[in-house]
Amino acid sequence: MLPFNKILWPTDFSEPSYDSLKTAHELALLFSSELYIVHVITPLPPLVEIPQDRPNFNVPSYLDELKLSAKKSLQEVIDKKIEKKLAVHAIVLHGDVAVEITRIAERESIDLIVIATHGTTGWQRFFFGSVAEKVVRIASSPVLIIQAPHENG
Repeated sequence: MLPFNKILWPTDFSEPSYDSLKTAHELALLFSSELYIVHVITPLPPLVEIPQDRPNFNVPSYLDELKLSAKKSLQEVIDKKIEKKLAVHAIVLHGDVAVEITRIAERESIDLIVIATHGTTGWQRFFFGSVAEKVVRIASSPVLIIQAPHENG
């Protein structure tokens, strides 16, 4: 298991996510690991209403725009927050967030997943659950969870 040759850092571009990047980055430097940074675009709900002012709304084109935007955001993270001496792989996926994280971890033989929790409690957590919890349950790789400060809810 040690050293961690490949570390995966999933991001939703939130502050808690960036907090977990600090840990993933430090571990990658310590072990001279490859760092995989992953963003997963969630599918549109089937009952999304198309705005009347956009009758030609094209879902595949919209997804392409989201993927392009995510790739640009990942590149900004690489340029601004990751040391150049690390080997970095930026990956944008589409689907269920936890499932896609664990799939890419298995496909790339990831040694460690470093993921943030958002610190949600109460009703938010009851209704939405936790991606980090689901990743822990289904991943075959070890998972390091970086706890975010708790939000009231």
